[in-house]
Amino acid sequence: MKRGRLTRVNDNRVIENISKTTHFFERMCGLLTKPRLNKNEGLLIAPCSSVHTFGMRYNIDLVFIDKQWNIIKTVNSLKPWRMSASRNADMVLELAAGSLEQLELTTGQKLEWHNDSHI
Repeated sequence: MKRGRLTRVNDNRVIENISKTTHFFERMCGLLTKPRLNKNEGLLIAPCSSVHTFGMRYNIDLVFIDKQWNIIKTVNSLKPWRMSASRNADMVLELAAGSLEQLELTTGQKLEWHNDSHI
């Protein structure tokens, strides 16, 4: 996985500690083999337009992002054993439940990916 951070283009608010998938196996497993996400931590799955929480034991927030890095859909606190999708999404950011509100992420905002050069 690649490590990096996301910023909102309009105000440079940072979402630290993002892992970005780099191959099929990482996308397939997602958070299933990972412990609960911490505050300001996330998993960016790309390419991806749908996710599920089958087998998970905790809720997550979702941010669906298009090819231009625009937020096109958000999902608050998706419960275990559920699915969510967005036909026009190119990637999905999975965050700890409550992160959407804390980070003030909403549809229409534009994000930017930054690789961590020190990792």
